[in-house]
Amino acid sequence: MIDTGYAIQMARYNLWQNDGMLDAAGGLDPAERQRDRGAFFGSIERTFSHLWWGDMMWFSRFSDWPKPEAPMSGSADLIRDWDRFAIARRELDRRILAWARDLSADWLGGDLNWWSASNGQHFRQPTWILVTHFFNHQTHHRGQIHAMLTAAGAQHALTDLAFMPAPYDAM
Repeated sequence: MIDTGYAIQMARYNLWQNDGMLDAAGGLDPAERQRDRGAFFGSIERTFSHLWWGDMMWFSRFSDWPKPEAPMSGSADLIRDWDRFAIARRELDRRILAWARDLSADWLGGDLNWWSASNGQHFRQPTWILVTHFFNHQTHHRGQIHAMLTAAGAQHALTDLAFMPAPYDAM
């Protein structure tokens, strides 16, 4: 089972990686961010959009955050204004870190029941597995974004958790 320290560290990592990828993507022409590059969700923007949607969906289950209004099928089409999205994404990442700091071992040790509209069924699983999945889902899609940024010629720093810089590691 994971502990609260794991969640805090992964929330810091999420913030660091998203900061760097948002900067790299923000330096691209909008057409390059929106260009279909063959990833599961197609483009850099659409993958960022799905990641946003997924984070919000999980947090509607983990806490009292509102569910995304769009269904899973619309998860890749939520970004209308890149600059506003980048600000909102950074705010969300700081909220995730604050949430991680407030976690309790009892909550992590419990179970979570939820309805998945995407699968059309109820689920019950240990909460710590779902929190691990939440952070793994982020890493999975950021890997896709990183590959697309590289293909677009954008520069992004290291992605290895072991090399997270002090400003993020101390947050």
